[in-house]
Amino acid sequence: MSSAEPTEAEPTEAGSTEQTGPVVRESGRGPRPAAPVPPALPGLAESARRLADATTTSTALVADALARIEATQPTLNAFRHLRAASALAEAAEADRRLAAGERLPLLGVPVAVKDDTDVAGLPTHFGCDGDLPPVGSDSEAVRRLRAAGAVVVGKTNSCELGQWPFTEGTAFGATRNPWNTAHTPGGSSGGSAAAVAAGLVPAALGSDGAGSVRIPAAWTHLVGIKPQRGRISVHPHSDSFQGLTVNGPLARTVADAALLLDAVAGAHPEDFHRPPAVRAADAARRDPGRLRIALAWRPPLTLTGAGPDPEVRRAVTALAETLARLGHHVEEARPRYGLIGLAFVPRATAGIAEFAARHPEPALLDPRTRSALRTGTRLGGRAVRAARAREVRQHRRIGALFDASGFDVLLTPTTAAPPPRIGRFDDLSAWRTDVAMAAACPYAWPWNVLGWPGVNVPAGFTRSGLPVGAQLLGPSRSEERLISLAAQLEDDLRWFERRPPV
Repeated sequence: MSSAEPTEAEPTEAGSTEQTGPVVRESGRGPRPAAPVPPALPGLAESARRLADATTTSTALVADALARIEATQPTLNAFRHLRAASALAEAAEADRRLAAGERLPLLGVPVAVKDDTDVAGLPTHFGCDGDLPPVGSDSEAVRRLRAAGAVVVGKTNSCELGQWPFTEGTAFGATRNPWNTAHTPGGSSGGSAAAVAAGLVPAALGSDGAGSVRIPAAWTHLVGIKPQRGRISVHPHSDSFQGLTVNGPLARTVADAALLLDAVAGAHPEDFHRPPAVRAADAARRDPGRLRIALAWRPPLTLTGAGPDPEVRRAVTALAETLARLGHHVEEARPRYGLIGLAFVPRATAGIAEFAARHPEPALLDPRTRSALRTGTRLGGRAVRAARAREVRQHRRIGALFDASGFDVLLTPTTAAPPPRIGRFDDLSAWRTDVAMAAACPYAWPWNVLGWPGVNVPAGFTRSGLPVGAQLLGPSRSEERLISLAAQLEDDLRWFERRPPV
């Protein structure tokens, strides 16, 4: 691992050693020179098909993924930890199983997970600095990934406790956008998004508590699915960030994102939320029918006066016109968001406080995190219970768009702005960071309060070549409809054919 600084070897469950690097700490703004980059990996479904057809091996795919990660780590800095030795051993075992005729949905396919997700033998830093011990067991989502045959090659960078729409921090430096390394890939699942967009892995898991899958998907030209609350288990957490946060896939195509969703979906016995199963991959192959689509430009109240950047508005307008050309009825509408932010803030800050309080060295946390910890501690208890009690009324009020007005899908920009430059949020106070964040990303978080599904789809590029996205939002348990509609758009626009110049 010559291109990055490895951490000390950590003992794995098997008693051998595992390199938990690379970890890159950048002292300057500019990206470091990179080694030659191997070719991009094929997508998730294509990788699985090639493995089943014996036209490639898991060992070759995993080795290529590891080489590509190392070659791009100095510039993109997508990964916090690699499982190089274990991943190669698991790939060799997958090759033996494939040769013996075993078939599983993802047998031998390399994938990555975000660093808020427990992987046995690795620490779960969740973007924080400090020495944390390796965890003893996999999260339920990773357990299901392994059961589907996937090889987890490493854990991707996240901002500290997933709070911000950028992936930068003193613990690991800055994760950069493969479309333009002067800009952020978004956050908090920025490492996963950068890794998939750059072709380091075919697909990756992220998590979304206020848009943290959809925002980086929008800013890196990916499909990102925020599923229904409970669709993918967050265990060992029972109700992550007071019910705001869910896990979700990032991929270059709808079919790949749906395949990953099917592989990890399902509840742990201790989970609170248990929506009925969906068949996402089948939905990606199904015509959505003619739908009534509401186009909303006005975001929820954020007190910033934010509206979409003209280039974002142009791109989303073009997407709406494509939907109309495909036979859907599209008209502008205004969801009745009300004062939904009053329900979001107590839940979000209480969730941050719960995670921050478990850190063994609180002094290492970002001052903005410590501010959120104090706010969350004050707003915990009664305020959080009141905020959660409002959810039923919020379902009725906002759900009237679907129930009373008869719309099937809500279309909005995913973000109000294109991806900001690296360092845009440096040295801001907690309040100024929140204001800047709300101005750039006012559209995504209400669906976390509601617990309903949403899908980011690529909407095109600014004139300077930066990606922007649009989100397809639906009522409770509407993933299949949203996925079918996204797949129809993809068939027409073929956004997967455009790749970043990594």
